[in-house]
Amino acid sequence: MGISVQTGHTKTASGLTLVSKSYKSNQKEQVILLLHISASAQEAKTLEKECEMIIQHSLLETEGGASERLDGTLKEINGLLKGLIISKTIDDIHAIIAIAGNDDSFHVSHAGRAEAYVIRGGQTSQITEYSRGKATPAFVHIASGPIEPRDVLVLSSQRLLRALTPAQLAKHAQRGDQLIDEISMGLEAEKEKAALAVIRVDGRGVTAQKKVKSLIPRSQRRKKFSGRIPMPDLSRVTGLFTSGFGKGLSAVSSSRWVTKAKSIPGTLISDLRNPKRKKKAHLLIIASFVTLFLVIWAIGNLTTTTQRSQNRAELELLVQQIDEDIRTAENRYLTGDVDAANAILERARDRTMQVMDNESGLFRIEALDLLDRIRLKNEEINNIIRQSPRVAVNLAAKNQNIEAIGMIGLSDGELVVYDRQDLYRVILNAVDEPDRLVEEDLIIDGSNFERMQTLLFQTSGNSIIEIISGQATSMKTEDPAGWISGKAVTTYLRFLYVLSPENNKIYKYERLSNRYGAPAEYNVNGELAGGIDITIDGNVYVLKEGGEIVKLFRGEVRPFTIRHLPEGGLENVSKIFKAPEDGNFYLLDPVGSRVIVATDGGGTGESAYVRQYILEGEQIGDLVDLYVDPDQLRLYVLDEKRVYVVDLVTR
Repeated sequence: MGISVQTGHTKTASGLTLVSKSYKSNQKEQVILLLHISASAQEAKTLEKECEMIIQHSLLETEGGASERLDGTLKEINGLLKGLIISKTIDDIHAIIAIAGNDDSFHVSHAGRAEAYVIRGGQTSQITEYSRGKATPAFVHIASGPIEPRDVLVLSSQRLLRALTPAQLAKHAQRGDQLIDEISMGLEAEKEKAALAVIRVDGRGVTAQKKVKSLIPRSQRRKKFSGRIPMPDLSRVTGLFTSGFGKGLSAVSSSRWVTKAKSIPGTLISDLRNPKRKKKAHLLIIASFVTLFLVIWAIGNLTTTTQRSQNRAELELLVQQIDEDIRTAENRYLTGDVDAANAILERARDRTMQVMDNESGLFRIEALDLLDRIRLKNEEINNIIRQSPRVAVNLAAKNQNIEAIGMIGLSDGELVVYDRQDLYRVILNAVDEPDRLVEEDLIIDGSNFERMQTLLFQTSGNSIIEIISGQATSMKTEDPAGWISGKAVTTYLRFLYVLSPENNKIYKYERLSNRYGAPAEYNVNGELAGGIDITIDGNVYVLKEGGEIVKLFRGEVRPFTIRHLPEGGLENVSKIFKAPEDGNFYLLDPVGSRVIVATDGGGTGESAYVRQYILEGEQIGDLVDLYVDPDQLRLYVLDEKRVYVVDLVTR
């Protein structure tokens, strides 16, 4: 029977990936894969590739019965799904794998809410098991049975009977190639999402084939061949592959063998020219090539098997070493050697990726489990806290197009958020209507001038604007050249500090009664090129690209380091905040969606890593700024449209 396959899916949604694919095995079987993945696009693509690789190696390229190969494939994929769900790489999965065999058999298994139906004789029946309650995100059962001419099999990653009745499915099946479009429109009308596949079996059964043959005119039928095919004489070919290393092989017999072998080509040419022996010569040549091919294939297969065995042994040893590394890291952590524990875990992670990237696909399930163990141990050693922060305010409610760039903290729960032109005052869970600060220029950075009880902003027009008693006031400087532009600004006591990494300078302006004095160059010997942010607590700290922090006191560089910091912990940090007096440092890493906490360091300049908060949630965008209240009880983090709150750990 002929089988045709159509695949497709409905429209997708944010955080959802639908995959519909069909393959053909080495045994000419039709294989269908449907995936309905709730995860980020990158993680969903990774899962899709892993599933395809498992299907390729375990189902399409292997020998054996269809049901046995499918069972082995499902076990591998179940291990993969378990690791990804436990590690929260994916949120949910609904999937279906089916194989239509050459013996008119059909095997199908489903995970989650995926289902399969057969339409036969105008009736629709479900062929996968239906379970109530929460669907299991794993392949549990395999449904097997014969397929018949004119059967239509419908596979879906979601329940179709919530949107279509069995009668509607049977009716749509009569419309030929339009069935998958009809199902998609029915699902989308009910706001359902699904990956789909339709398998059609043509109507040419065995009986039909016999009838077709009987309709051919007798004069056009080919006569059956009743004679016997003579077996070729393979004695010459055997001579070609006979071993010449026996104990009784003499020089004379060897010479005879060589002479006989040399005469074979001449004998073959003579036979080809002789009409009576021509057929036998052809068969002899074919047999020679077949024998040669079998020998080459056997040698190649033996070599491949040997290499695979060696590769398996190497990978097995590597997995054992990774397991030993994890235990060693645990012991180093318990003895207080955090740096060594982190280094050993990093080595274990690199080794695990070697197993994952190996082309053979061996031990991939074990590698996924090891990666999950390494992640959990890393979070334990480095005191990593994963949190889903609560939203304090949604700024998009006031302006859908807002792209916030900074935040100024006034007190616990009172903030001012700003974009390139407007200010948004936030009090607890409420946000006021935006106030326009500048019309033609753009805001670069801002700061709370606590001593003067004003808000200060630097703009692109080389000006400083203060909010004094609710009014925007353009401030003057006694410098005849005007204001010097910078990358970031901050205030301390009665002074304004402007970071200008292009000039390798920090300019210090004194605030007078209604203006600023001329700038003084604060930096003496610090290397500030690449500086991106600045904070002050009596000492001046400049954050540079790549995570380097330069500490200055009275303009001169002082030693500063953060001990026990995880490898590469500050590479992507973009903002630095220092709590008052002896408070902690808080560093914002927008790439890792996290905030790193370190101690003050005191006069020695030896700060110590404390912990880090990783913010999780689909709605969290690119983080741009942070603020911590004076008591260090709450952390406020800003993305382009929302302000989030995290309760800090005080111990």
